[in-house]
Amino acid sequence: MADIATDDAVPLHASDPHAPAFDHRHQAEMKAIALRFAPRAGSHDTPIRGLHIIRADAPGERLPVVYEPGVVVVLQGRKQARLGQEVLQYDPLHHLVVSMTMLPTSQVTEASSEAPYLCLRLAADTQDLAALVLEAGAVSRSPSSPPLERGLQVAPSSPELLDAVWRLLKLLDKPADVSVLAPLAWREIFYRVLTGELGPRLRALAVAESHAQRIARAIDLLKRRFAEPLRIDEVAEAAHMSTSSLHQHFKQFTSMSPLQYQKQLRLHHARQLMMAEGVDAAAAAHRVGYESPSQFSREYRRLFGAPPRTEVQRARGAAANA
Repeated sequence: MADIATDDAVPLHASDPHAPAFDHRHQAEMKAIALRFAPRAGSHDTPIRGLHIIRADAPGERLPVVYEPGVVVVLQGRKQARLGQEVLQYDPLHHLVVSMTMLPTSQVTEASSEAPYLCLRLAADTQDLAALVLEAGAVSRSPSSPPLERGLQVAPSSPELLDAVWRLLKLLDKPADVSVLAPLAWREIFYRVLTGELGPRLRALAVAESHAQRIARAIDLLKRRFAEPLRIDEVAEAAHMSTSSLHQHFKQFTSMSPLQYQKQLRLHHARQLMMAEGVDAAAAAHRVGYESPSQFSREYRRLFGAPPRTEVQRARGAAANA
């Protein structure tokens, strides 16, 4: 993928000289605002509900993560997400759409202290996305596109999308306007996403009893009851699918089986308990539904690459030095 140009207009597609352009001065302004609200590496909440700024000052290792529904727009640098064998790269020319809670591995691949990786994550509820897909469907540009098959999708960022993002980000400097204008900007951003290249693929979210809707219901059940012992037929019933169909389509959307997904949710939640609340490994294992601490430790190491205590200490050290 080509780097961002340095003149006053940044080509949207480096391979297409006739593509529309986005004003480079707006891009520079967005980066300046993001740096002020994200003065150090890490994920930063903002006064705008659902808007988070993520910064990294160096390339990172590939780690398992939780991606909640929403849109990720990169202002500077590059990142990749791996889902099964598929690798999705996103940068200032391409945005990432997360249509349901996903558990990929991800890695910042381009960042430095002089030019940190900067991205905006705009949260969305699956039902909100589905409702907007339904409204936007009539004006979608590519009705022949295949239906949604993955919970993660990457598409080129249009000038209209970037312009809406720029206006949302500028509201951080105008707090009095946030309550009225931020919801309008949020709606336009998602409208631009859904009327762009991904619109037809995401339309399945709004189709009653589509595979996308059914898998979203299964994921919702697993998120609500991840710490409980669940039978696969319970998940299939919630999704209104047979167990064989659930396995097939769940893996198609997420690259893992429902029970693998539940296990990873448990491990991610346990990591959060240890990182944020200082809970020890045995207590965290129990709280997320493990009866055997040794099994928890083995599965934690398999996912995160080190035993719980070692991995958490390493992650805390990295955060402290960021």
